[in-house]
Amino acid sequence: QVQLVESGGGLAQPGASLRLSCDASGFTLDNYVIAWFRQAPGKEREGVSCIRQGSDGGTNYAVFVKGRFTISRDNAKNTVHLQMNSLEPEDTATYYCAAAPAYSSSCPRLPIRLDEYGYWGQGTQVTVSS
Repeated sequence: QVQLVESGGGLAQPGASLRLSCDASGFTLDNYVIAWFRQAPGKEREGVSCIRQGSDGGTNYAVFVKGRFTISRDNAKNTVHLQMNSLEPEDTATYYCAAAPAYSSSCPRLPIRLDEYGYWGQGTQVTVSS
């Protein structure tokens, strides 16, 4: 059974860092394009970052996180991370990871499109507040 589970969310002060993890079971993450999305209360879900599969490994970031967030793979653990630095209150949201077969994802082109991703985790809450 294909499953994605996010972890690492929590409460952070502005300027602090968090690292989110997306653990996969039932399939090999490195064979899929992985993306992170976020959804703040009352707002639409938006793409944050994506990473292509295998040796391609191309990445991209939404403009509002570029230079602050880094996406990476740990293939030995079948996990994708999202390192979030210099957090801002505007980063407060539920963060979701999602997976797509390589042929169906336009990553690393922007925007990162929700409709390309068929596998989703349940989300992890990130709250940035002093």
